[in-house]
Amino acid sequence: MRTGWKTAWLLGCLLVAGRAEEIPLWPTKAPLENGLTGPEEPNPAGFRNVSVATLRPFLVPKAEGPVAAVVVIPGGGYGSVCTLTEGTPIAEWLLKRGIAAFVLKYRLPNGHWEVPLMDARRAIRLVRARAGEWNVDPAKIGVWGFSAGGHLASFVSTAGENEGDLEGTLIDPGSARPDFSILFYPVISMEDGIGHRGSRRNLTGSDSAAEGARFSTDLRVSAGTPPAWLLHAMDDGGVSVENSVRYVLALRRHGIAAEAMFYEKGGHGPKAFQTNPSWERALEDWLSRRDLLIRERNK
Repeated sequence: MRTGWKTAWLLGCLLVAGRAEEIPLWPTKAPLENGLTGPEEPNPAGFRNVSVATLRPFLVPKAEGPVAAVVVIPGGGYGSVCTLTEGTPIAEWLLKRGIAAFVLKYRLPNGHWEVPLMDARRAIRLVRARAGEWNVDPAKIGVWGFSAGGHLASFVSTAGENEGDLEGTLIDPGSARPDFSILFYPVISMEDGIGHRGSRRNLTGSDSAAEGARFSTDLRVSAGTPPAWLLHAMDDGGVSVENSVRYVLALRRHGIAAEAMFYEKGGHGPKAFQTNPSWERALEDWLSRRDLLIRERNK
């Protein structure tokens, strides 16, 4: 049965509210503002005009020992945050496999590139800082990003040790780099003809490829970048599959483990994984090889 987006949005809110409460990412005023004002604006996939970052925990009940965790970073072209389509459903998928999830509603950059990076780094540090309380293994915290959220996930995976840190951003001296990443149809390159121009414009405030070049995360990969698992559809008309190809090749050049699934059809957005369910088993196997699935660990 089909429902209108407003009904679906309300149902999604009820589902999330029943699972966990949002917590503010910054207990006081964030050290850098994005210049957006007014209330958040709901849309069929999530929210626009986001100026307050939150984190929603989805914790594994009655786990024996600490579990792995993933900070889920929805997409939206850096112009919205699609928590309802690329946040809550993914958290539920992880929970069923014994992995804690934390859905990040990051502040939109509005031309201030440091803002979402700062939020993503803060989210990882927050999960590590509260690992004991949330029964999480601080050495097994990953990120899962979609589209522009995939750019942010790869950005936080390749950022310098103190990049994006300002006075007041640190929770503890723990690392803000994830231990692994999962990237679905990610924006990686900021080059013309390859990258997503809307994401680049929203992130940097400029339509210049030269201005955005330093944010091409394939060019930022180093020996310290975590391993990655990627999914992309060959017919993606929004974000070219070359984005994922470039990231995989960059990881390979640096000797970093990577695995990817490229589907013939699926387009851009949730349809890419909804219409190609074979990714689930493949990703489970990848996570299992890294001792991140609770059922494998408890056998």
